[in-house]
Order: sequence, then structure tokens, then C-alpha cells
Amino acid sequence: MNWLIEFFGSAEYWSGDDAIPLRLLQHLEYSFLAFAIAALIAIPLGLFIGHTGRGAVIVVVSANAARALPTLGLLVLVVLLIGVGTLWPVLIPLIALAIPPILVNTYEGIRGADPDLRDAAYGMGLRGSQVLFRALLPVALPLILLGLRLSAITVVATATVAAYVGLGGLGRYIIDGLATKNYAEVFGGAVLVVLLALAVQTGFTLLNRVIVSPGVRQVR
Repeated sequence: MNWLIEFFGSAEYWSGDDAIPLRLLQHLEYSFLAFAIAALIAIPLGLFIGHTGRGAVIVVVSANAARALPTLGLLVLVVLLIGVGTLWPVLIPLIALAIPPILVNTYEGIRGADPDLRDAAYGMGLRGSQVLFRALLPVALPLILLGLRLSAITVVATATVAAYVGLGGLGRYIIDGLATKNYAEVFGGAVLVVLLALAVQTGFTLLNRVIVSPGVRQVR
């Protein structure tokens, strides 16, 4: 508790280049960019593979890669290849980490839809993308949102690695605090990351209640 009071009660963390609002905005920038790019890649790919059944091996490889990916190691590799000075050394590992949960859950949501639903859609005269977007997607939406939520929380929690390459974000408090043995700063930075992850969790829970049909939500 003393560390919390020392960190959040200090004026130096509320103004200047090390201000909490500034670090929070930087962290959100890295997280949002990585998450948005990952979603733009993974959702269309998951919809296509789930609907057509082609390329299912990509989903399997992606799921296995998510468990084996060394984020910090990939960060160091990207830095060695392209150097620092841009956001890409941070974005590439975060995107690679964010894609698998979205891809796997989108694929499973579409592929796991009731076969009778597909047959009924085709029986009504729907074809191709119409079946996908009008019949299957609404049913798969809870799983897709789950993948997006898992991905977003993972990215928010992992974006602290940006501090390793000299960028900002909430990880700056953790890295700088460890370097100077300022454990109040380390603790405060960790608390901020946890609170941000919880806020993301809450946001997706509310989004699920708003955009998912009550009937589908009840079945799920």
C-alpha cells in the first residue's frame, strides 16, 4: 500500500515526459495498432477457412505457434534485423502474438456452426458469402469476440516490452524502476497494466451484451 501511495501520490508521475496519462496513451497506441492489424488479418482469414474448409492447417500451426512464441526473443530478432527508431520492432511481435487467438476462435465459430443452420440457409436460396454473413456469422459472434478479447488482453499485457527498445508505454515504469531499484515505480507500473487489462476485459463483456443476440448468447 505504501508503494501505491508513493507512486500515485508523487507529482513527478503526473506531469512531464514520465506522466502517467502520457505513458498510458503511448501504451494504448502500441496496443491498438497491433490489435487492429492482427484483427484485419485474422478475422477475414478465419472466416474464409472456417466457411470453405481450405487451409485448416494454418489454424493448427497458428494455435501451436501461440504457445511457443518467445515474444522478447522475437523483439530482439526484429531489432537486429531492422533496427530501432520506428514502432515496427514492437508491433511485429505483438501482431504475431495477437493473431492466433482471433484466427482460431473465428475459425472454430464458423466451422462449429450447426450443420442444420447451413442447410436451412442454402434451402432459403442463400449462397456463398450470404450464408457466411447472414447465417453463420451471427452464431459465431460470441466465439469471435472471445478471440478478440483474449488477443486484446494479451497485447495490453505484453506491450510493456516496448520499453526494452527505448519506447514509452507503461512498461517504461517497470524497466526504469528495476534499473534504479525504485520498486514503488515498478509496482505502480504493474498495477496500471493490470487495471488496463481489466478495463479491456470489462469493455468486451459489455460489447458482447450489446451486439450478440440474446438467443445466441443464451445457447452459448
